[in-house]
Amino acid sequence: MAGRGGNGRRPPGPRGHWLTGNTRAYETDRIGFLRRCHHEHGDVFSFDDRTVCVIDPDLAHDVLTRTDHDFLTEQAPFDANPDLDRAAARAGDWMTARRTVWPGLNRHAAAAADTRTVEILDRVLVAAGGDEIDVLDTMRRFTARLIADYCFGPEDTTDSDVPGLLADGIDATAAFETTTYALPAWLPLPRHRRFFRVHRRTVDALTELVRRRRAAGPRTPGGDLLDHLLAADPAMPDRAVVSTLRAVLVGGHGVPAAALASMVRELARRPRLASDLRDEADAAADDDGRPAARQPLAEAVVSEVLRLHPPAWLMTRTARSTTALGPWTVHPGDEVLLNVYLIHRDPRWWPDRPDEFDPDRWLSGRPAPGRTYLPFGAGPRVCLGSASTMRQLTLVTARLAQRFTIDSPNADSAVPVFAGRLAPAGLRARFRPVQRRVRPGG
Repeated sequence: MAGRGGNGRRPPGPRGHWLTGNTRAYETDRIGFLRRCHHEHGDVFSFDDRTVCVIDPDLAHDVLTRTDHDFLTEQAPFDANPDLDRAAARAGDWMTARRTVWPGLNRHAAAAADTRTVEILDRVLVAAGGDEIDVLDTMRRFTARLIADYCFGPEDTTDSDVPGLLADGIDATAAFETTTYALPAWLPLPRHRRFFRVHRRTVDALTELVRRRRAAGPRTPGGDLLDHLLAADPAMPDRAVVSTLRAVLVGGHGVPAAALASMVRELARRPRLASDLRDEADAAADDDGRPAARQPLAEAVVSEVLRLHPPAWLMTRTARSTTALGPWTVHPGDEVLLNVYLIHRDPRWWPDRPDEFDPDRWLSGRPAPGRTYLPFGAGPRVCLGSASTMRQLTLVTARLAQRFTIDSPNADSAVPVFAGRLAPAGLRARFRPVQRRVRPGG
């Protein structure tokens, strides 16, 4: 289905308004508009003369596999005419950095951080004192502290303002996520000035951390991610270390936070499921109450949340050159939008109640069919921390159920927002510590 030849034509699509095209209809109801276009025009359709939407899992996988060759990852949010050659050069630099950083982000490395993960989660939620809080904001604070701790260790995380800068970065990019209009970076718009200001502050803070750590000399092997990067052979220049750290921090912050907000919503709506998770966590913990490495129900719940509510619900790739998109053709600078959300809910690939939350589908030996499960992407740009993220989400899900009762006044009405990372808007909840149960024989 994903041939290379193409026929020189573009796929069909909605005509839209003569002046504003499809922008107004899309902004009014993003996922509703995309569903209608899918129904009317098929798995591949044109949004406008430079944008193509894909809801075909094989074709989406083909585009992801050809990323860094025929396609580039999403470009800067404010640049309507990106420099594709420069973007390709940056992609090459990042792939080199990925090979260096990969050992520090695998499942084994994440396992070493399990204790710190639950400590930080407990501290963040206990600090709320049982009050009703904004769930997404709280989970962002938790994941910001967690990924900063993973990169720099507890001491440097406490002494720096990296978690605060990550929060500022979320706020600075929010304006770009709620509009489809891309304006040149040189326009002195408030959102542009804020974006660059936060970017500079973040780079300066990371540069200072890197220089300070490098000046202190080698430390004990097996430390944090920064230690791993500074020990690379051949040595990475400070600029490359800072760029790599920034990418890991941003990627390890927003996506897990959005996933955990959706997780909290599902647990608040399903007290029985939360109880089953609590039983599993209690049974699997060791004598000191430390979490087990494997908890099948918690893993299944995480997999189902990522299927039903994928944070990266719409992945963007930019054509680097004239190339085929299945039987169609795209040209340099054209954007291809891969709709993971609709692929994950398509009854052709998920025939058993695709719009319903059902963790049992992952426990019954029925893996995701073919290439239809893409929460972390695929190909050379598959999420760098996918293994560690799955482990952390599973651990946090078990911990939430084991240690807290979740009450939410608006779990049913806090629907997901299709802008940026998919997460329920305005979800509020109260996390009340549960009394620790005595283990049998204890």
